[in-house]
Amino acid sequence: MRVLDLSRVLAGPWATQTLADMGAEVIKVERPGIGDDTRQWGPPFTTTKDGGRGDAAYFMCANRGKKSVELDMASPEGADTIRRLAAESDVVVENFKVGGLKKYGLDYDSLSAINPRLVYCSITGFGQTGPDAHRAGYDYMIQAMGGLMSVTGQPDGAEGAEPMKVGVAVVDVFTGLYASNAILAALMHARATGEGQHIDIALFDVQAAVLANQATNWFVSGKVPTRMGNAHPNLSPYQPFPCSDGMIIIAVGNDGQFRKLCEALGQPPLGTDERFARNADRVANRELLIPILNTLTQVHSMSRLMKLLEDHGVPCGPINRIDQVFDEPQAHHRGLMVEQARDDLSAPIKTVASPIRMSKTPVRYDRPPPALGADNGLLDDGV
Repeated sequence: MRVLDLSRVLAGPWATQTLADMGAEVIKVERPGIGDDTRQWGPPFTTTKDGGRGDAAYFMCANRGKKSVELDMASPEGADTIRRLAAESDVVVENFKVGGLKKYGLDYDSLSAINPRLVYCSITGFGQTGPDAHRAGYDYMIQAMGGLMSVTGQPDGAEGAEPMKVGVAVVDVFTGLYASNAILAALMHARATGEGQHIDIALFDVQAAVLANQATNWFVSGKVPTRMGNAHPNLSPYQPFPCSDGMIIIAVGNDGQFRKLCEALGQPPLGTDERFARNADRVANRELLIPILNTLTQVHSMSRLMKLLEDHGVPCGPINRIDQVFDEPQAHHRGLMVEQARDDLSAPIKTVASPIRMSKTPVRYDRPPPALGADNGLLDDGV
């Protein structure tokens, strides 16, 4: 499968990197001399072998496995080359403003006339239709407008209370994942029928979709969800708890686990207390329950409490820094860090491995995130 990647920044590149990991040939088209915006989104930056500044780490996170060619789509020659590439591709991914590629003859109608089997995926802030279709969309503003920030952060009245964004651009990442799933489904249709199609993916739509239980809570109850800090709207106890040397997460998902938690903490009667015996009761009475549990957990060290809980089958875990994540024995076992050398850089590029594990067609890491224009020779070869 060949993917022509006209996207930049994160959502589109995340989708095409996912496809590259699974074996697609991805040709990334970049602006001559500038490239994807994220090549400059630093610090931190990589270091070239001559001691100069390389690409930003941000670029590396979403462009593994791709070939890079420099083309100016605003020029007739550049646009013509992209049309030629599209004629020989299975997929095009782009994230320009609605209608932005039509003037270059690179929109869906133009390219599907050349290649009827083409799967063409457009990623925008608000979609191809509607009153906001013309607006640009960025992850941060969509987290706000799409409701995520209204349920993230400390509750009103608590210290530091304010709407809070997530520490990773999750709307872009989720959009990339939805886009790659839609592309694969459209490819199945194209291979069965010979008919391509236009995929319309909007960041705003994706953010609404991943409100998940919070949106459905409102649909069912009519009560608008609010910020609850680290507490869970539908489960209790399901949050951090203090230890003598730090905090751990305890995530009780059912009544049986709650009884086991109480046994581990040396208080079996608490597990059958009518105020807390069922999850709905624990949610209703969390203001009574959590202080009791805090008193019981804080006398233990983190390691001792996690051992107790694990022995009793209670889900728990440490609150790791990012460096600690990759030091976890499980991370080492699963190979969650990938190292790839690039000829112009002084050290290997490290990226996070794909979480996809397939027994017959495993993910492969055969190309590092490319230097700008590293594959311009493809154009000379007429590919």
